[in-house]
Order: sequence, then C-alpha cells, then structure tokens
Amino acid sequence: MEVSSLNKTIILLILLLATLARGQGNRGRDQGTRVGFYRTTCPRVESIVQSAVRSAVQSNRTIAPGLLRMFFHDCFVNGCDASILIEGPSTEKASGPNSLLRGFNVIDAAKAQLETACPGVVSCADIVALAARDSVVLTGGRRWEVPLGRRDGLVSQASDTANLPAATDPITVQIRKFADKGLNTQDLVTLVGGHTIGTAACLLFSYRLYNFNNTNGPDPDINQAFLPQLRALCPNGGDAFRRVAMDTGSVNSFGNSFYENLRNGRGVIESDAKLWSDRRTRRFVQGFLGVRGQSGSRFNAEFGRAMVKMGNIEVKTGRQGQIRRVCTAVN
Repeated sequence: MEVSSLNKTIILLILLLATLARGQGNRGRDQGTRVGFYRTTCPRVESIVQSAVRSAVQSNRTIAPGLLRMFFHDCFVNGCDASILIEGPSTEKASGPNSLLRGFNVIDAAKAQLETACPGVVSCADIVALAARDSVVLTGGRRWEVPLGRRDGLVSQASDTANLPAATDPITVQIRKFADKGLNTQDLVTLVGGHTIGTAACLLFSYRLYNFNNTNGPDPDINQAFLPQLRALCPNGGDAFRRVAMDTGSVNSFGNSFYENLRNGRGVIESDAKLWSDRRTRRFVQGFLGVRGQSGSRFNAEFGRAMVKMGNIEVKTGRQGQIRRVCTAVN
C-alpha cells in the first residue's frame, strides 16, 4: 500500500530532526577540551612536553613555578589561548604583570620538537597547559589528566592584563576577579596554593615590612618572629628584584605547607596573607590543613581539579583561533 503524503512528510521531518540532532552532538564533541585529543594525530605530545620541562627544571628549579604562573596569567587574559606568548612592544608578554615571568624558552623548545614530530597539529595553548601540569609533578605534586584541544588566540594586548589578580588585592577583589572567570572562592584558595613552589621579588611585598599604609611600621598580619627574616632578605632600599620563597622552607616541594605558613602569619604576599585573615577564605585554608596525613593529599587532588577548571576558561576550539607555527607570533 502506498504511503500517504502526510506520512511521507512525517517521515521526512523525523529524518531531518535526527540529522540535526547528530549534527548538534558532533558539534558538542568538537567544542571544549578533552583528554586524549591528540591520541591519533600526535600521540607523543605529552612525552615531548614533559621531556622539555624536565630538562629545564633539572637545570633551573625556578622554571617550574614560572611555567605554572604562565598558565595562570594566560588563562586569566582572554582565556587559555597562549596569547601571553606573542612577542611585541604592546603585547601581554611585555606588560608589567608579566615582566618577571620565566620559562618561555621551554615552551618554544617543546613547540619546535612537536613541529618536527607532527607539524601544524599541537597548539601552543595546549603546550602551556601540559607544561604547567608537568611542573607541578616534577616538584612533588600529584599528576592529573589535562584535557586538550585548545587553539591559539590571535590577539595579545598589554592593556588586557590590567585585571590580573594583584599582590595588593583585598579578598573582595580577589573573589570578584576569580568569579568573573567562572571560578569560586574554593578555586581561588586552591589555585593560590601554587605559590608553594613560587618566589616573589622584594618589590612586590617590601612595602609591608617598613611603612605599611603609612603607619611607619610593618603589616600587623606578619608574624613578628618572621619579620626580621624578611627584612634581612629585603632591606629597606635594597635589591628590589631579589627573589624570596613564598612558602618558607619548602620552595621546591609542592604541598600544603604553604597554608601552614599562612596560618602562622608567614605569608609573604599581602593577598596571600589575607586568605587567612578573612573568614570567607580562611575556612578553605583550614580545610587544606585538616587532619594530619590527609590534608596534603586533599590539596593535591583539589589542585588538579581546579587547574582543569581554570584551563577551560574561554577556550578557543574547533575553527576558532589557529595552530601557530611558532608560539611567539600569529601565522
């Protein structure tokens, strides 16, 4: 029996809707990042990046926190798109907040090897994300799976770095800046924990040691027993670029001791110290101190989770952006 025109129309509509649904599903899979993105197109990507990072960190331990901070600063400005790597007089890389970053040569080295192994495939943005993870692992942190598939941005402007979290930001401002990027207060406290392997130049905190807020004295949040140590490292009028560990006694070891220092009034950066003095953030610091033997493990797990979350800020995927041939310039 011949199918009526009405039935034919219904069947055609069903087929059309099914096709549209498949298309939407495929686009959904193409958007965003995923673990194993280069499994077939560049299967050695992770080992190549890891080798470049390991070689650099073994030669210079300060490269590890530099690569971690690079990822943070990249993601907070126009998303995780490697715009921080583009060179030029008015780019993000040339801005004040990024002037002391280190590790760019490591990204360039990894990119050069990847362009030989699988040319035009791996984005600089993904290299930065992997290098940050590997830096944590090489300093004793727990490994996490890094979703990949980012593409590189085409725009890099120094003016866009004005809203990066700053060393003098009060907690309200810190919370707002993280919230603007889809990160909550727990993410804030967790990610700042990356300072456990970081150092800070005296110019970023020496104002706390001598004439804090025009009081002719130190910041009262600094432990009085810790103050002479900081003043010895950063004498009034001394070398502004001398670097000081932000996690006293554990600068090259990734762990939760950073939070112990905050509790004990040994936070070097003002914005870090405020994480303990403000009740909105103190409870998360306390959580990472927690029960002996478990707190360090919890911090490691939470840090990986927060890094994945931050790594998906405003990512460019699919046909957005490009895969740069070299990381320092657009194609």
